[in-house]
Amino acid sequence: MRPAAAAAAGTGGFHLVLPAAHRPPPPSSVRGSGGRLRAAAAAAAPPPGAAAAAGAGAGGGVLLGRPLEDVYKVRVLRGAAARARAEALRATETWSSWRTGGRCRMAWDWQVDQLVYIVSGEVKVLPAGAVTGDHYMHFVAGDLVRYPRWFEADLHFDGPYEERYKFLAYGDDN
Repeated sequence: MRPAAAAAAGTGGFHLVLPAAHRPPPPSSVRGSGGRLRAAAAAAAPPPGAAAAAGAGAGGGVLLGRPLEDVYKVRVLRGAAARARAEALRATETWSSWRTGGRCRMAWDWQVDQLVYIVSGEVKVLPAGAVTGDHYMHFVAGDLVRYPRWFEADLHFDGPYEERYKFLAYGDDN
């Protein structure tokens, strides 16, 4: 009997799905030291200093020639557009508040879409599927960020941070 069939027979024909924290790591083609994505990302990476010249130094990395926000479907508005949208949504009046007291790191996964307005501080978002620690998204005070459901990442805070957030219902396109 095949291992999968034996496992299914041992659970009464049902397959057990474990939470992401208990799943085995992806195959080496995704995360391994010789993985195809790592090689492709290295080949597509601009030479040192080119990112700063292109304006990418203010937020986020690039993976396979695409901004990480596009790869992971994270939407972000910055500057005046973000402030105007947050005021229209009454983010600072009606949304829940969350803050950190200082430097910390936190693993997080989104079960539903979440809209976040960053009031103060900054955060580096390192997606769970990132090939290296250099592939992260960077959001600062004044940004309005929409994280998609099922997104998993490590959040790195370098100092005090405050955000206003709202979980979105299915079909809510705010």
